[in-house]
Amino acid sequence: MKLENVIGLEIHVQLKTASKMFCACSNDGSPRQSLRRSAGENQAPNTTICPVCLGHPGTLPTPNKQAIEWSAKTALALNCSIPHHSKFDRKHYFYPDLPKAYQISQYDEPIGTKGHLGEVRIHRLHLEEDAAKLLHKNGESFVDYNRGGTPLMEIVTEADIKTPEQAGEFLRELRLIMRYLGVSDADMEKGHLRCDANISLRPVMASRNRPLTPSLVKEGALIGGSGEILYPKTEIKNLNSFKAVERALSYEIIRQTKVWKETGEAPEEQGTRGWDENEGKTFVQRVKEEANDYRYFPEPDIPELDFDKNWVTKLKAELPELPNQLRGRFQEQYGFNAVDAKLISQDRALASFIEETISELLGWLESSGQEGSAEEIWEKNKAKLSKLVSGWVLSKLLGALSKTGKELADITPENMAELITLVYSNKTNATNAVIILEEVLNTKTNPTEIMNTKDLGQMSDDGAVEAAVDKVIADSPKQVAEFRAGKEAVLQYLVGQVMKSTRGKADAASVGQILKNKLS
Repeated sequence: MKLENVIGLEIHVQLKTASKMFCACSNDGSPRQSLRRSAGENQAPNTTICPVCLGHPGTLPTPNKQAIEWSAKTALALNCSIPHHSKFDRKHYFYPDLPKAYQISQYDEPIGTKGHLGEVRIHRLHLEEDAAKLLHKNGESFVDYNRGGTPLMEIVTEADIKTPEQAGEFLRELRLIMRYLGVSDADMEKGHLRCDANISLRPVMASRNRPLTPSLVKEGALIGGSGEILYPKTEIKNLNSFKAVERALSYEIIRQTKVWKETGEAPEEQGTRGWDENEGKTFVQRVKEEANDYRYFPEPDIPELDFDKNWVTKLKAELPELPNQLRGRFQEQYGFNAVDAKLISQDRALASFIEETISELLGWLESSGQEGSAEEIWEKNKAKLSKLVSGWVLSKLLGALSKTGKELADITPENMAELITLVYSNKTNATNAVIILEEVLNTKTNPTEIMNTKDLGQMSDDGAVEAAVDKVIADSPKQVAEFRAGKEAVLQYLVGQVMKSTRGKADAASVGQILKNKLS
């Protein structure tokens, strides 16, 4: 029996608004948003709370306008439709981390519906309040209500995902979108983004739309919204990293495949399993609740929401350039390849730095005496220039930053462009340019000045280069004989000796060619 995976995700994204969802309590756990693991966690337990977020009798929840706007903007970024009408509901369940014994959420009228991110369809996006946090220590349990009431977006996908790797890639792209929008840091390890993964397996033939047969009814098959045949799903919880999502789904595929092979049928009931990171396996938690188990009804204390069409249009116009748009533009406008464009899109600050570097580089090219405008020079040499920029920024610069302990702010786009110009115009070679780059980071001096002061410019006297080559040939009879006998790898040794004798000022490629000519 050939089986296929049917995977859907339920993602919670914690919004970094100043206050909580339905009260004025602080939603910021520390002065630096990026350092907080989740709302209130860097403050003493149960200090960022009030009667409203604790659900005391007689209190009145007031919706956070910014949270609603951010949720609608996120829905638009995920290509969702924004309805004219939405409302909040009470979702009843009794857990110690839920002070009111119900959660203010949304049920049948969410903020966004029917979107997509890549090939994965988005079923819905709704807004709710987060629960408190349970703490377990030395056999005792405590509840910290600081997190209770934090604005939380829930994004539910359709069961379009086929592999654990695709699930991980979807979540990484979603995190990137949240950061581009500025609505959340979306760090899974810090609790800003949490994911439950739903998975079932089915025979490949069951993926086709067809009527239920008696045998399928016996197997317990269900009909999904698209008419496809589905089987009872397992929901995996406690996933706090992208790798955990991928590993848990991979484990469940193996476990459920074994059930199918042993019984010829799917697991009998829909259930919830936890993920044990240390053991690398899932474990049973409980039988999954259905929607009617939560006894939803409209929240009586919050007026219904009516979204004006002009307001939605305004929000859409305010959307920033999103990661996929940036990748496409960098490939088309600047000539970057797909791999480099994807790397660049992972960090919006890095993308801005590269774009500013290119702008400065155009100015250097225009003043270099080459024929045509800067744009014409770039267009004519786009493949070479884009490769030069990506190589020097993504490889050399990031490597130098790591080596020197510096940050991107320690070098200006103007200095980076000047350095690339020196390499492009053969005024210095790659080896010496790295030395210049590290000196720029340490001293903030401009590259040309460093090159001249430290005598790191390219050797332009062809006669001097040839003389250096002749001397190395004369001093290396053994290696010369080996090269002439067919051992071509020796050439790199000879090139290295010439570079050493010229203190790295000769052009390695030219040296190699001169050596080949002379030794032939």
